[in-house]
Amino acid sequence: MENIEKIFRFVEENSFSFNPDILEAGLINIFGLIAIVVFVGKDLVGSILEERETTVSQSIQDAENRLNESQKRLTEAQKQMVQLSVIINDIRNDTLSTKKNMLNIDVIEAKTDLKFRFERALLSFKSKERQIFFEIKDQITSLMLAMTVRRVRATYGKMGPTVKLINNTIRILELPS
Repeated sequence: MENIEKIFRFVEENSFSFNPDILEAGLINIFGLIAIVVFVGKDLVGSILEERETTVSQSIQDAENRLNESQKRLTEAQKQMVQLSVIINDIRNDTLSTKKNMLNIDVIEAKTDLKFRFERALLSFKSKERQIFFEIKDQITSLMLAMTVRRVRATYGKMGPTVKLINNTIRILELPS
């Protein structure tokens, strides 16, 4: 802010005015200097401008080449992404199929195992049933023999030689039990 005030004070103190004397004002010198700069600097400035134009043109060409290369890479990457998507879908389908197959195998194994266990339990049950049947049969046979022996003793127990014969027969029959 202070600098701006100094500038305005300088302009007010040193007033500028137009000088109509061309020679005194140095306009001819300025125009001459401009003409010399244009004439002499024309080649220098022209070559610099041509060089700059070539550089800019080359930079634009390089940028276009990089853009084209980037577009090619993008297209290739998109193709690879589509291929990768197809591969991922194939893997998912294969995984799902494998899971289903493994579950089916597990189900078959479980069924086979259950069938085997059931058959074994059924055989065990039949064996126990047969064993119980024979035990009951043996008990019934023993009871029937015991009842027969009692009846025979009750009926024929008082007869002499017949009693001995029957008692011997009964003893013989009782021995295998």
